[in-house]
Amino acid sequence: MKLPRSSSINQAADFLRVRKTGQAKAGRFVIVSTLADPSLAAVRPAFITSKRAAKKAHDRNLIRRRLRSYVQAHAPEFADPKRFLVTIARAGAAAATNAELEADWVKQCSRLALFVQDIKPKS
Repeated sequence: MKLPRSSSINQAADFLRVRKTGQAKAGRFVIVSTLADPSLAAVRPAFITSKRAAKKAHDRNLIRRRLRSYVQAHAPEFADPKRFLVTIARAGAAAATNAELEADWVKQCSRLALFVQDIKPKS
């Protein structure tokens, strides 16, 4: 699944709606929030990486690239792909290895029952 910029969440109202009415699960490195929306064609992801997650812009960009790759790899396994998916990087995400970050993201998605069946990280 390719994630063009046009398919991501870019309206403040959508972020607020996911925050107020969606479900969220927090892990060691990420917080994953989701909200099903039947009007969507596919998953609409968003990634938030603040300076709290990493001081340097280089590290924040790396975290976003990693999170984007997880959505690309695992979105076909979603039980219902018509949803908003917001991933917020927590402090310490920059120090985590790629495998640790992916495992935490997959675990939070599993806790939100996003997958058809339990899956393992692909890394």
